[in-house]
Amino acid sequence: MGLAQSRSSVVTQELMDKTGFSADQIEQLLKRFNNLSGTKQVLSKADLENITDLHQNPIRKKIINAFFDKRNLRTGTYGFEKQIDFEKFLIIMSYFRPLCEKADEEAITSCRRDKLQFLFNMYDTDNDSMITLEEYRDVVEELLSGNPHIEKETARSIADGAMMEAASLCVGQMAPDQIYEGITFDDFLKIWEGIDIETKMHIRFLDIDKLPSCH
Repeated sequence: MGLAQSRSSVVTQELMDKTGFSADQIEQLLKRFNNLSGTKQVLSKADLENITDLHQNPIRKKIINAFFDKRNLRTGTYGFEKQIDFEKFLIIMSYFRPLCEKADEEAITSCRRDKLQFLFNMYDTDNDSMITLEEYRDVVEELLSGNPHIEKETARSIADGAMMEAASLCVGQMAPDQIYEGITFDDFLKIWEGIDIETKMHIRFLDIDKLPSCH
């Protein structure tokens, strides 16, 4: 029996309550899941690595790891799952769910915080609740790796400058001998303040932005 046939209306309702997706959205995402997993009822990192549109993405590995990060899956505070089933897939995709048009202020704030936590976890690769300079350098170098005109040292300088700006914004005037250890999640919220992450955070290789708005 296929996964679609085996899911009861009760299970669908549970998934709706847990992820905020409508029944129609869940059915659409089930098709995406089956397309990626083939005959299996779980996804592995290898399944996502086969997505053509991801091949040219400079932070492809970080995106894929995010799908299996226990922090994002809400199954733990450290490490990665080896495989994810459809429910866990939906939980990850819910971070990219279009915001309801009639969402109140509380829902918007919650949505924004969840999306930014997901992004923060992508940068915080060692799970220490802080984005260090080295972690930020790694991301910047990966993002700029496809540009032949930007050397590694230039990328590192860009990252260093961004961290200095973050320190100025989040800490203020620092003493000459004071060291900014890294970006905490509270710092991250300040840095992203005023940026419309609620509507701009999509996974285009899965066409999540083309799903109908929730009701």
